[in-house]
Amino acid sequence: MPEPNVNNKQPSYLEFQGRFKGLAGWIFSTDHKRIGLLYLYAIMTFFLVGAILGVLMRIELISPGETIMKAQTYNGVFTLHGIIMIFLVVIPGLAAVFGNFFLPIMIGAKDVAFPRLNLLSWWIYFFGAVLAVMSQFVGNGPPDTGWTFYAPYSTQTGTNVVAAVTAAFVLGFSSILTGINFIVTIHRMRAPGMTWFRMPLFPWSLYATAWIQVLATPIIGITLLMVVAERVLRIGFFDPSLGGDPILYQHLFWIYSHPAVYIMILPAMGVITEIIPTFCRQKVYGYKAIALSSLAIAGVGYLVWGHHMFTSGMSVTARWIFSLLTFIVAVPSAIKVFNWIATMYKGSIDLQPPFLFALAFIFLFMIGGMTGLLLGSLAVNVQVHDTSFVVAHFHYIIFGGMGFAFFAGIHYWFPKMYGRMFNIKLANIGIAILFVGFNVLYFPLFVIGVQGMPRRYYDYLPQFHTGHFISTIGSFILAIGLIVMLYNLFYSARKGAIAPANPWGSQSLEWTIPSPPPVENFEEIPVITEDPYNYK
Repeated sequence: MPEPNVNNKQPSYLEFQGRFKGLAGWIFSTDHKRIGLLYLYAIMTFFLVGAILGVLMRIELISPGETIMKAQTYNGVFTLHGIIMIFLVVIPGLAAVFGNFFLPIMIGAKDVAFPRLNLLSWWIYFFGAVLAVMSQFVGNGPPDTGWTFYAPYSTQTGTNVVAAVTAAFVLGFSSILTGINFIVTIHRMRAPGMTWFRMPLFPWSLYATAWIQVLATPIIGITLLMVVAERVLRIGFFDPSLGGDPILYQHLFWIYSHPAVYIMILPAMGVITEIIPTFCRQKVYGYKAIALSSLAIAGVGYLVWGHHMFTSGMSVTARWIFSLLTFIVAVPSAIKVFNWIATMYKGSIDLQPPFLFALAFIFLFMIGGMTGLLLGSLAVNVQVHDTSFVVAHFHYIIFGGMGFAFFAGIHYWFPKMYGRMFNIKLANIGIAILFVGFNVLYFPLFVIGVQGMPRRYYDYLPQFHTGHFISTIGSFILAIGLIVMLYNLFYSARKGAIAPANPWGSQSLEWTIPSPPPVENFEEIPVITEDPYNYK
């Protein structure tokens, strides 16, 4: 038997970290920075797989008729692309990577509040990801319902929906645990002197996001369990043949999935808010307005799910209320855009790659936001619902928003994470190709959507050929931009020039410690005496 611990003392943080070496030292590490990197490598891997599937879909749609795959294969590829990009990339995305890596450092803490729970959340994410991938290769073939798992498709199809739905359910637990960890960390572990309104704005965005993760995610978890119960036990929740109501599924799904959009975009807004003051050498304009607008987006975002269902059958009163709320939720987003532009005004702007990505984000996000208001308008929505217009809007918000903010964040914090600099000229070339490719890929979908091109269709009428052809060419350009960017980052992580202590001249706390950061971040917990954007 082991000797009793006479001091009744738990192993220290450093002792626990030193138990494992090599790969085990990573996958069993409770260091928040290593967990952030584990998320980064997993998410980037899944992103590449999802991007390849997206290009294959675009190749199929380059011309009418069968090109490289049959209709059932296309439906499976389409579903897998959605599952990977939404559940494995976009929802964890910025919060899991940069939140884990930088939240404790930016608030002056040595780690998150629950390090081992943090590690468990990554393991749950990894298990859910494996289950999602396995769902494509076991049973009666990959699910073909789309990533939304709409009933009655998901309750009646003979494909392997149960495994995919279970994977999404498991991934929800990872999101909930991460949200709980971030809330407690921000409440209990801020450095002395860091009041709520001295906290950097990226932690503010993570705080708002965490509440959505904790409060909204259980709804989708219960809903997905109901789908499993319906398929396995034949309980009639959503299947009309069993006495269920498919519209109920849509309500339950979007009560979570619209707030999930803000899980995706709020951390992106936080990243942009860190970058703009740094490269404009300006104190951020309207600090409190930006901070409180994050909470407003999170709060109002719970109430607007019905705009996804204007054509599903609901009362006229419900339609105009949901339409009004959709317009209201745009107000705090507009506040952020106004404050970002006001911060740039009369600034000493340094056009480095992170700032260029931030500018691209603002441009693309504004297009996505404006078209979102069109979709929130009843008259327009009825005309373009379930067309390619919605696909274009969605990707301008999610990829143009979260994706470009993710790229901005990785370029901004790359020197801190790896202690090395990337090739700035090559990064600028990659940004230009990405920006052109993105717009050539997705903007034509607005046009053919207005013309009546349905989304999720394997084939189409010849009148939509030009738009699809241009869009497919854009996917090739975008893929080239991704290759250039990722090559630059991967090469520089190993062989890039040693980074200066603070290459961008930022005033936030993470740039005051060595690069890469030491295990416990700070030798002594700092005392905060001024705001985090105090540019002179």
